[in-house]
Amino acid sequence: MPSSDASSTVDIAAPPESVYALITDLKVLAELADETAVMRLNKGSAVAPGAVFRGTNRNGWHRWTTTCQVTDADAGRRFAFDVTHTRVPIARWQYDIEPTDSGCRVTETTWDQRPAWFARLSYFGTGISDRGAANASHIEATLRRLKARAEAS
Repeated sequence: MPSSDASSTVDIAAPPESVYALITDLKVLAELADETAVMRLNKGSAVAPGAVFRGTNRNGWHRWTTTCQVTDADAGRRFAFDVTHTRVPIARWQYDIEPTDSGCRVTETTWDQRPAWFARLSYFGTGISDRGAANASHIEATLRRLKARAEAS
């Protein structure tokens, strides 16, 4: 089975702290992402390690939900979370932010953590047959939108 891991990087002419604030605002992150319709905090009062949020996702008529637990929330540097569905590991998503002379560089990465049996079945729930290609495309779109939003602020 081909790898479903994906990563991309973009330079943004905005301070790392401002970009981090956009990424960790779950409403904004859901607006920036392709598959995600809604993200809502379920456990915790802020996006911090241990906080849990629910993601509602869509692809055409396909709809599914995931549970996400924040693993890293280092202001201006990294935001990451692990994703599960019915307690089955799905993925890890991570945003790394590095300061640059003109603002910052953001790298968005995802690692597929689905067991092989679950990966084979996931097409029926999501309608996506090539998760790696979909994630790569989604990351590119998310980073383009993040750059536009951050630079417009």
